[in-house]
Amino acid sequence: MRGGTVLSRKVLRRSAIAAASLAGFVAMAAATLWQLDRAFPPPLPAALTVSTEVEDRDGQLLRAFATPDGYWRLATRLNQVDRQFVDMLVTYEDKRFWDHRGVDVLALARAAGQFVINGRIVSGGSTLSMQLARLSEPRDSRSFGSKLKQLLRALQIERRLSKREILERYLTLAPYGGNLEGVRAASLAYFG
Repeated sequence: MRGGTVLSRKVLRRSAIAAASLAGFVAMAAATLWQLDRAFPPPLPAALTVSTEVEDRDGQLLRAFATPDGYWRLATRLNQVDRQFVDMLVTYEDKRFWDHRGVDVLALARAAGQFVINGRIVSGGSTLSMQLARLSEPRDSRSFGSKLKQLLRALQIERRLSKREILERYLTLAPYGGNLEGVRAASLAYFG
C-alpha cells in the first residue's frame, strides 16, 4: 500500500505544479492581452463617420449628404428599426449574439469543420461583433491573420460597447450595395 501512497503524492504534486503553471500562464496571457488592448484600441470613433443630415423642425429628414469617402451612411438607433428585422438579423447572422462575449466558439468550430470536410468555405463563423470589427477596419485580405485580428477586435469591442450599441453600429455600417451603408440609408434609397 505504501507504493500507492508515494505514487499518489507524485500525482498530486505534479497536478499542483501543472495547475500552478496553468494559472501563471493564464495570468500572463490576460496581462499581455490587457496591455495590448490598451496599446491598440479598436478604431470605434473614427469608424462611425456618418452622412450630414438636414431635418425640419419636427425631426423629419429633408436632405442627407454623402460622407467624405462617398458613402451614404445614416446613423441608426435600434428603436428606429422594426423589431422583427432586428430579431431576423440576429437569428440569421449570429443566433448566440446575446450569449457570447464577441466570439462564438461553436460557430467557429462548425465553420472550421465544414472547411476541413468540404475543402472550401461553406459557412462563416463570424459573430456580429466580428463583422463590426471588419466593417470598422476594412481589409482586402481574407487570411487567417486578418481573421485572428478580427476575433481579437471583437473581444475589444464587446468590452467597450453594450450589445445594443454593437447592434446600432452594425446597422449603421452594414453594406447594402453600391455606396449604401446601413439599414436606414438603404431603406431611404430603395423605398423612399
